[in-house]
Amino acid sequence: MAMRCRVLLLLLLIVLGAVAGASSHPANEFCAAAGGGGDGCGGGGGDGRRILIKGGTVVNAHRVEEADVYVEDGVIVAVRPSIPVGDDNVKVIDATGKYVMPGGIDPHTHLEMEFMGTVTIDDFFSGHAAALAGGTTMHIDFVIPVNGNLTAGLESYKQKAGKSAMDYGFHMAITKWNDDVSREMESMVREHGINSFKFFMAYKGSLMVTDDLLLQGLQKCKSLGALAMVHAENGDAVAEGQQRMIDLGITGPEGHALSRPPVLEGEATARAIRLAKFVNTPLYVVHVMSIDAMDEIAKAKREGQRVIGEPVVSGLVLDDSWLWDPDFTIASKYVMSPPIREAGHNKALQAALSSGILQLVGTDHCTFNSTQKAFGSDDFRKIPNGVNGIEERMHIIWDSMVETGQISVSDYVRVTSTECAKIFNIYPRKGAILEGSDADIIILNPQKSFVMGAHTHHSRSNTNVYEGRKGKGMVEVTISRGRVVWEDGILNVVPGSGRYVRTPPYSYLFDGIEKSDAAYRASLRAPVQRGKAAA
Repeated sequence: MAMRCRVLLLLLLIVLGAVAGASSHPANEFCAAAGGGGDGCGGGGGDGRRILIKGGTVVNAHRVEEADVYVEDGVIVAVRPSIPVGDDNVKVIDATGKYVMPGGIDPHTHLEMEFMGTVTIDDFFSGHAAALAGGTTMHIDFVIPVNGNLTAGLESYKQKAGKSAMDYGFHMAITKWNDDVSREMESMVREHGINSFKFFMAYKGSLMVTDDLLLQGLQKCKSLGALAMVHAENGDAVAEGQQRMIDLGITGPEGHALSRPPVLEGEATARAIRLAKFVNTPLYVVHVMSIDAMDEIAKAKREGQRVIGEPVVSGLVLDDSWLWDPDFTIASKYVMSPPIREAGHNKALQAALSSGILQLVGTDHCTFNSTQKAFGSDDFRKIPNGVNGIEERMHIIWDSMVETGQISVSDYVRVTSTECAKIFNIYPRKGAILEGSDADIIILNPQKSFVMGAHTHHSRSNTNVYEGRKGKGMVEVTISRGRVVWEDGILNVVPGSGRYVRTPPYSYLFDGIEKSDAAYRASLRAPVQRGKAAA
């Protein structure tokens, strides 16, 4: 059987071209299988339809309990103590001493994205393989329009997602504005199940939108019950900062961070928040990387504004010291936007996450290999922006936040899964271990240690920004829609097995918006009735 798995692996890698430009798939960790699995492929036991997880500690965002979990046909059927096995066709997993939790949901990824003259190295198969090995069972990727056309962009991403191996959803980027885009936004929400739109305030000359476009976009999002998202950096000032660095002869990766300091992230965050307040619509700030941006979010929340702040793993645990490494290959792999900040910002962001100022954790998984990063060897402006994280997120957050006592196990579930499901209106189908929820489940061993690196990860990139990182708390089993896909260090995945998840409009963030609009109108004390002035 082991030989058959190796043959299947070889054929799969040839078909997918997974080895192109990469050297990081461990040969003993893939075993593609179309069904429920078999002996030696990480899915043995039972008929592949029924699973009983016994003896574990079940963790939801709202409670922790000792219970068994019974799964049938991809759905959680029962969560209670001492569920009997029933018959021989049930796969039984012993979770004694371990945590049974909802699979992670990554709200921020870029798979097979065309960007800066190249394409991210991970597609919807390798990215999903990496995610599942790391305990993430769903993600939401950003659709980039084709020449501003949303429909063309969506069709392109549907084709890319044909290789998917787990559940996924879509956000939609808005890169220009006209009546056609406005109408297409309506179609995206009502016909295609996309309830979030992203506006780039950076990348001048390509993706960046101006304030008037952002304002119109915010108004349109509100009318549709869709969530507006912003990449918050002052694009005009960044362009000026980049030229300033070049004029000073600073062309290496350190110039990237120096050209777009935290003040520019803070300014754009404040501007987006104030425009959203003017429109009275919720706002989601992606990849919050600095104290400056975090402070603006905290201020807005104190004033009652509905603002979601999303830190990413790299910003929570790394600092910018690597950008000054004399080895370009090492330094360039840390280039992303907004930049990884100097030490101190990461700890402040962790504190904001633990206190609820920031609500959930993404990755901004946007991977390029060392050859692609070398496009900017003489000019940091040409280094493709992006780092890995889709496989590492769940482990790093456990080790850095739970093991250190900053958050509880239930908070861990909240920031890695449940809050995302609620924000994008798919809870409790996702983000919960409850009867009727999708059977997206992980079993985490809090005593087991891990070591991260490019030679063991499942991304196609030959670099890893967490190279050599060690920690405690390992996902030993991942179940995706009722199928064991990661067990005993072996992946049991197949391209094309993923499923698109529609995200309905009007999440809880919109509750009461109409009432606050009415209160605003009532407060105006206008128009004032005045007589005509005498001649």
